[in-house]
Amino acid sequence: MKSSVKHVSDTRVLVTISVTKDELADAEQVALKKLSKDTKVPGFRKGHVPLEMVAKNVDPNVLAQETLENALSKAVATSFIENKLQVLERPAVEVKKFVPGQELEFTAEADILPAVKLGDHTKLKVTKKPVNVTDADVTEVLDRIRKGFAEKKETKEAAKLGDEAVIDFLGKKDGVAFDGGKGEDYPLSLGAGQFIPGFEEAIVGHKAGDAFDVPLTFPKQYQAKDLAGKKVVFEVTVKKVNQVVLPELTDEFAAKVGPFTAIDELKADITSEITAQQEREASDALKDDLVQQLVAKSKVSVPEVLRDDQVRSIEQDLTQNLMYQGMTFDQYLESKGLADRDAWVKAEANEAAENRIKAGLVLAELSKVLKVEATADELAEHLNTYRTQYANNPDMAKRFDEPEVQREVANRLITEKTVDQLVALNTKK
Repeated sequence: MKSSVKHVSDTRVLVTISVTKDELADAEQVALKKLSKDTKVPGFRKGHVPLEMVAKNVDPNVLAQETLENALSKAVATSFIENKLQVLERPAVEVKKFVPGQELEFTAEADILPAVKLGDHTKLKVTKKPVNVTDADVTEVLDRIRKGFAEKKETKEAAKLGDEAVIDFLGKKDGVAFDGGKGEDYPLSLGAGQFIPGFEEAIVGHKAGDAFDVPLTFPKQYQAKDLAGKKVVFEVTVKKVNQVVLPELTDEFAAKVGPFTAIDELKADITSEITAQQEREASDALKDDLVQQLVAKSKVSVPEVLRDDQVRSIEQDLTQNLMYQGMTFDQYLESKGLADRDAWVKAEANEAAENRIKAGLVLAELSKVLKVEATADELAEHLNTYRTQYANNPDMAKRFDEPEVQREVANRLITEKTVDQLVALNTKK
């Protein structure tokens, strides 16, 4: 077999392949063995007919077609392996010449994993965000904790920001009630931003028993298309006003929160948690920055088939996240002023997909240069961790026994170790 490779682009090749007479003979033997299973010849049991007899009793066209398919399949696989081409899709085959038993010439075109020209991975600019925990950071966490232990005291006074107003409300557009615009005995924390702008502020100053209208305009980017930018009126009745009394920051309060004997211990614990969080965020940001720098210094092209797959993955993740927010993909497009999916792909998805793919290809190449591997013990440890996380979901836990899933975990582990080495190489003194 002979083959020649023409690079149509950095990510696509056209391979011209010629199959020898002996190779066609081998392919014909494979075809005869397959056809022998259904060939009937007097004096022989089905499936036990000698191949030379099969050749005389089958349709020559059927034999030629089966031989051609066998020859093509083997030749494509062999040629791509011999030329060290990692194919990303089933090659498109075009037969140029085929004379049964004599010669076969064809082309096979496909997207391939592109070569990566790696930039210098040891001289990247290191800028790690400093960790700085302020008193305001600690106070913010303390306030959230205090709200969890707050007492509510009913009052006859007018509601103010920070209070809780228990209300009935009914929203109408053009005098007609709209879906999702009704609530009864709804506990509204004034100032929390739970409702559209202007609603909570309109409750401030009203007492229990007050009934009034609140005219508002929904935001233009509101998720419900039929309400976005529309003028509405909410009929509101204040049923009750509760003053929210936060506990004092005392040693007794600290003891209620956790295993602390003094408020300073609680503050120190909060400071430690925030510090650890900021350290993680700074470390993650540094890793992302170094990877992006390396991608920018490297030369790598993005195969169309990989980009399309990544776009679909991004779309799936986005759709799922939007669902959790009560929004559809079409509503998202509307909020962004995008006409359709194609516009979204062009405006957002393509760039995001290409960035992910380039980072993945560059890190894969770097892992080879650095000879990063996932040891059996490391892989076993990670798999056991995942199984423990899904202990309450046996079907999900069992997936980590599958070879394909284990390969994914191993690849993820190699990527993590590669990024860690990238950081180490650029931060060593």
